[in-house]
Amino acid sequence: MKFSILDLTNVIVVGVLFYGCTTSGEQTNDAAQRGASEVKAEAVEEKKTILFFGNSITAGYQLDMDEAFPALIQDRLDSLGYRYQVINAGLSGETTAGGKARIDWVLNTIPDIFVLELGANDGLRGLPLEESRKNLQDIIDAVKAANPDVRIVLAGMQVPPNLGQDYTSAFQQIFPDLARKNNAGLIPFILEGVAGDPELNLDDGIHPTPAGHAIVSETVWTFIEPLLEKAS
Repeated sequence: MKFSILDLTNVIVVGVLFYGCTTSGEQTNDAAQRGASEVKAEAVEEKKTILFFGNSITAGYQLDMDEAFPALIQDRLDSLGYRYQVINAGLSGETTAGGKARIDWVLNTIPDIFVLELGANDGLRGLPLEESRKNLQDIIDAVKAANPDVRIVLAGMQVPPNLGQDYTSAFQQIFPDLARKNNAGLIPFILEGVAGDPELNLDDGIHPTPAGHAIVSETVWTFIEPLLEKAS
């Protein structure tokens, strides 16, 4: 079979057009993929952060992470369309001094809402209350320095009266005092409806079961919901 010059010219032109269309299509697909990735990245960046900073109550002692109340808060946020990510920075056995020592590292992620749940281990150990108060204030100051617009919520705690009524009352007063001083929200008692109920606590009588954490999450939600901004 013989080709004329015209035939060869047509083949070359068609080949060039085909290559041009293919390249253009590939570039369009690449651009679309890059655009999708950028949109996805922007969506992640748009999420605000709620940081729960506490002890074994926040950490979900002896439970799976998804059973602890911060995870339950995340589930509710997602179901209601709030664009927030929850970070559980709870550490079992943590005191206010321990929290103060690690707050700078935790603040590698800057929170929009900061829930401070520390102090119970100080009270159970009978530590000096003025030191506990100062440590909590130092933590609050560090968070405010990282984000002046942060919304802070203090989780109040109570301790048994075995160290005397004066100590017990003074301990309980720390949390409302700090909340007023720092214009922060206050959960009067984070274990409201849970503490003292054997059905809602582990065998140690201190740490909530999954059912107990469900109640804690309801309590906490009441105080953080007014601070949330719903995505449009």
